[in-house]
Amino acid sequence: MRPTPLHIMLADDDEDDRLFFKEAFEEVKIKYDITTFNDGEQLMEYLNVDGNPLPDIVFLDLNMPRKSGMECLKEIRNSERLKRISVAIYSTSSSEQDIEDTFVAGANVYIKKPNDFNMLKKVLSDVVHINWQYIVDGLNKDSFILSL
Repeated sequence: MRPTPLHIMLADDDEDDRLFFKEAFEEVKIKYDITTFNDGEQLMEYLNVDGNPLPDIVFLDLNMPRKSGMECLKEIRNSERLKRISVAIYSTSSSEQDIEDTFVAGANVYIKKPNDFNMLKKVLSDVVHINWQYIVDGLNKDSFILSL
């Protein structure tokens, strides 16, 4: 088990989805700290302040106003300071184009938002228990989409 809490960030414009996400984490058996943002612009404003602590993993909704998840992903991957953050796309979209585009842009994993609370708990548990340092080097599209 981790000696320090896992620092998680979620950017999602849907308030119900943010609440659902936080409630699911309450039942995942890890120490964690979650910070949520209403959109990608708020997230990137926070991440771009040098003194702010960086998360272990960021969950990005793709379709957000002001700044999309794809825009955030590209900005994170193009930043020397941020590029080592693990990024999980967390979206209702199952579009092959969205999956391909986020894979090419450097996301670590693509998660289609489940409608069932127990499935959400399982997928979040799976994501936070992955040892990302080994996944990033051998990233391939077959392991990119986390399916339930």
